[in-house]
Amino acid sequence: MGVIEHFQAAVDFTTLGLRPEIFELEAFEAFGRVWGPFALRWYSLAYIGGIILGWAYLKRMLREPGAPMTGTQADDFITWATLGIIGGGRLGYVLFYNLDQYLAQPLSIFALWDGGMSFHGGAIGTLVATIIFARVNRLNWLRVFDYIVTVVPIGMFLGRCANFVNGELWGRTTGSDWGVIFPGAGALPRYPSQLFEAVLEGLVLLAVLSWLFWRTDARLRPGLLVGVFTFGMGVFRFIVEYYRESDAQLVEFAERTGLQMGQWLSLPMVLIGALLIWLALRRAPQPA
Repeated sequence: MGVIEHFQAAVDFTTLGLRPEIFELEAFEAFGRVWGPFALRWYSLAYIGGIILGWAYLKRMLREPGAPMTGTQADDFITWATLGIIGGGRLGYVLFYNLDQYLAQPLSIFALWDGGMSFHGGAIGTLVATIIFARVNRLNWLRVFDYIVTVVPIGMFLGRCANFVNGELWGRTTGSDWGVIFPGAGALPRYPSQLFEAVLEGLVLLAVLSWLFWRTDARLRPGLLVGVFTFGMGVFRFIVEYYRESDAQLVEFAERTGLQMGQWLSLPMVLIGALLIWLALRRAPQPA
């Protein structure tokens, strides 16, 4: 009963003992200059961990008959994927979420340490990287992408957990005593929307895609896993946007259009995902 009562009351984020840095080294002088300070942040570790764990899971998947590429090619793809995630994520944020500011200060586009990444941009960047990689290596890009999207939720889960640890991208006020009081977000309890996304876009989607990969012939139907991923991400993101706080510069846009920017960007994902699923199920599975 005590646990239930605890979650019915607001939780002060500052009492959780969470901080963005795993550890921090103070500035020091060496070789005639000052170095630092240096810090390892959970958000950086989430990117690194997501890529490493995704790569390891991908290598395991490629051992199954009918794999679209070799383990060595998967090793080479990691560099392509990293560039696609970071480059696409940053460019997507610039174009979709804060274009006016970056047009006024173009050099700030490269200030990745200040934050600002878009999932939709990262997805597009990864897609472009996959297509180029597949063409260079003469692979079926759609089948390669089926395998890639199956491991993406690992990074999504870690990234959203890191957002929560950072106390950023908080949700809207709950309108009740339940919720989390985040520093810098006022005194009212808010939805921990970062954790909603971690569960839906991370754990749930990973479980669904993994079940399809290991328990069905989905991996032999080009585009099916991509379709399920795209459809699921679009639906989950559309739902969670009802609980997320709008970016300050997009409040007027949401009021004018009736939907958040993230929801508008998710609608094409739902339609494209449904189309890919339909097309994949119409084709006979490829031989393993």
